[in-house]
Amino acid sequence: MSTPLLTEKYHDQLDGVLHCYDRILLLGSLHPFCYAQGMAGYLCEHHLRLFEYAEFAQPLTEQIRANAEQVAQHNGLEIEFIRKKTFRKEDRIHALLKRRGTQPGLVHIFSALEPCATYEPWHDKQTHQ
Repeated sequence: MSTPLLTEKYHDQLDGVLHCYDRILLLGSLHPFCYAQGMAGYLCEHHLRLFEYAEFAQPLTEQIRANAEQVAQHNGLEIEFIRKKTFRKEDRIHALLKRRGTQPGLVHIFSALEPCATYEPWHDKQTHQ
């Protein structure tokens, strides 16, 4: 059994199709996790404090990292960690394409640690929540 093309699976939701693109960007949301109150509600429902979020997310973080490392190794690439806000990914990719050529395939993998200002944890001294 073959996997249907995205254009077939979502034909009723598409307005058009572009061909000969140089990159693919897939966007989506995981409800109810895509907004602060939804994620806070999920954590509360599972008796996790917002301060425990990093510990809660660690196994998923490790799975994502392990998968990225496997993909990089399979494609003969190294994962590049971005440390500067002013770093231009497009410039780095152009330099890599000049060296490797424009043949199809995975070009590079970036990794970054970005701060999240979505949550503002606080403790209510009256309700202790």
